[in-house]
Amino acid sequence: MIVLTDVLGPQQVIEARKTLEAAPFRDGRATAGAAAEAVKANTQARGDDPGVVALAHRVRLALEAHPTMRALVRPTRWSNLIFSRYGPGQQYGLHVDTAGMHDARGAPLRTDFSFTLFLSDPETYAGGELVVQDLSGERTFRPAAGGAVLYPTGALHRVAPVTRGERLACVGWVQSQIRRADQRELLYDLERARADLSPSDASLLLDKSIGGLLRMWGED
Repeated sequence: MIVLTDVLGPQQVIEARKTLEAAPFRDGRATAGAAAEAVKANTQARGDDPGVVALAHRVRLALEAHPTMRALVRPTRWSNLIFSRYGPGQQYGLHVDTAGMHDARGAPLRTDFSFTLFLSDPETYAGGELVVQDLSGERTFRPAAGGAVLYPTGALHRVAPVTRGERLACVGWVQSQIRRADQRELLYDLERARADLSPSDASLLLDKSIGGLLRMWGED
């Protein structure tokens, strides 16, 4: 799991919240699978609202521009983004996201990564932590507004009950250009090593190696 800081700046967060204040919301169970529906209690902005559509486009562009998203995830397809709202007593129990979805054009989407982009300032609500399980146990996330948590879609996770205030967030799923997690990690390490080098023969060799691995492992 990785926290992406400052995906949205302060003014962008304010504008996102204003858009959602004016947007129509519906029961969040409408987009849950059969198993998740039983443990999901929130509301979600209607995805066909023009303001929500425009906001989703802006959020996607901001995520695509983030250097970690480019270097690690290498997104090729995106799900429709969902804007969720949790009030006191609402939560999303332990669940796993669906392995296959569709993108905005209806094409099949393999969900390699999930993300939650937080839109509420942490001091304005209590509870509502994103809790993700890995081999070491549970990890809890509650970043500042404008920050996002990126995690493997196959991970079990939940949203803890909100006990005060309102938690706004954007969630979505991404298919990577690179199917295998170990290959993505290797490329990410090479990209970070390359970023520390000035232009030189060594940096050119790294560029050559990264390009070769992308041609070997990359998918449309």
